[in-house]
Amino acid sequence: MRLEVICENRLGIAQEVLGLLSSFDINLRSIDADQTGRIYVHFPKIEFSDFQAMMVAIRKIDGVKDVRSVRHLPSEQEHYSILTLLKTLPDPIFSIDTKGQLTRVNEAGLSLLGLTEQQIEGQPIGHWVTGFSFTKWLSRDLVHTKAARVTIGSSQFLAEMMPVYFPDAEEDQILAGAVVMLKSSQRIDRQYNVLKSSSHDGFSEVLAVSPEMVSVVAAAKDHAVLDAPLLISGETGTGKEIIARACHEHSQRHKKSFIVVNSAAIPDEVVESELFGYAPNSMGTRVEGKTGLIEQADGGTLFFDEVAEMTPLMQIKLLRLIEDGSFRRVGGDVEVKVDIRVICSSQKDLVALIQAGDFREDLYYRINVLNLKLQPLAQRKQDIIPLAEQFLDYYAGKLSSMVNRLSLEARRQLEGYSWPGNVRQLKNIIYRAVSQVDEGVEIKAKHLDLPSYSDDFGYFDDEFEGTLDNATKQFEANILRRLYPAYPSTRLLAKKLGVSHTAIANKLRDYGISKPKPRDS
Repeated sequence: MRLEVICENRLGIAQEVLGLLSSFDINLRSIDADQTGRIYVHFPKIEFSDFQAMMVAIRKIDGVKDVRSVRHLPSEQEHYSILTLLKTLPDPIFSIDTKGQLTRVNEAGLSLLGLTEQQIEGQPIGHWVTGFSFTKWLSRDLVHTKAARVTIGSSQFLAEMMPVYFPDAEEDQILAGAVVMLKSSQRIDRQYNVLKSSSHDGFSEVLAVSPEMVSVVAAAKDHAVLDAPLLISGETGTGKEIIARACHEHSQRHKKSFIVVNSAAIPDEVVESELFGYAPNSMGTRVEGKTGLIEQADGGTLFFDEVAEMTPLMQIKLLRLIEDGSFRRVGGDVEVKVDIRVICSSQKDLVALIQAGDFREDLYYRINVLNLKLQPLAQRKQDIIPLAEQFLDYYAGKLSSMVNRLSLEARRQLEGYSWPGNVRQLKNIIYRAVSQVDEGVEIKAKHLDLPSYSDDFGYFDDEFEGTLDNATKQFEANILRRLYPAYPSTRLLAKKLGVSHTAIANKLRDYGISKPKPRDS
């Protein structure tokens, strides 16, 4: 069990919390604390009655504002994210202490050395990496980031060395060691050639005007050049697949396939054959083998759309793929190794699904190494009109239409709408509007078919202020004002609306709606 205690940042409060836990004979597994008044504790599961009594007792501690269960401690999140990142990075990475001794090596580094972590731990990095004196560099009064050419065996690498500092009690910087990242000359040449020859930008089609979207695109470009798993979250229609494709096109994998897997559309009966394919003569009759989606994505990107919809079996298959990077075709006995980048998307809260037991926690850690959050269109209003104009140009060309602009009234409606369907809904609205313009070159407000929208009220959303009674009366008055000219007597209007003559007369009086004047003949 894990708890988060939100409290005042006062001296001794952590000791009181720990003392109370001790009084319940709780054996703490770990504890975290930060400078914002939060204490995190991890302990074995206890009886529910004891848990309730303990929660009440914690809340009674002076200075405690709240206490609640959490899924993980901050240190656990950081630990697993770093482990997964180190595992998926393609370049060898070495962590050394101030004496130049190895403390940790990622999988790429262990593979390069052909050794296990137990064999290298505590050994001087100079046993294997030669051509640079790490101990001399670390012995300086002030250690700066440095790059140098080094050799491992008969191969040469560019070593990027970054010192690791941490503050002591007086906020002085203390050297703890360094991180060394190696890049082979072949890899550097390949990256340079790709950069030099590439004339395209994977994000050239991603429109970003609002600060929120500009920030997302900047982060996406940084993530695109990495091979670690990426999780893109956001409401339906926000453009998660577009960002995923842009990341693929912006990466070194852009010449290979971008394969989309609809997570909700693959039933358990065929999940293995769809993902992994099957070997020849393995399906009961003499048939040719089939290449699965994973193998089709070799060298490229595999995009799992709406990963939250995966069945438990499919979740297990994805977890094993990310962990091993290899698989066997159905009915085959040959291990197939693939080089793919995994990107997932989800409109659902995966943390909530984990707590409900509907999504694997270990899979969440694997796919959430890098992440992007796309905001709803209503929260980035500066993008609405530019996007609408972009869609207008596209569909005008596709439909051979002369339409080339939005009217002022149309712009106001678009900006005032809440877009529950986000960018996808905006795209469909503009398509329909372009197709409905019979004459002229302008999309007007009447061409926009916005659900639940009226000229007087706009779209009722989370920015609505007032009471339901006031809103109902306002809507009712608007209906009466619109219909009264067409049904210019209380009896006609009452018959149209299906209410009594007296009720209509009273409402017209209450809302101050006078009888319409006769039109001039």
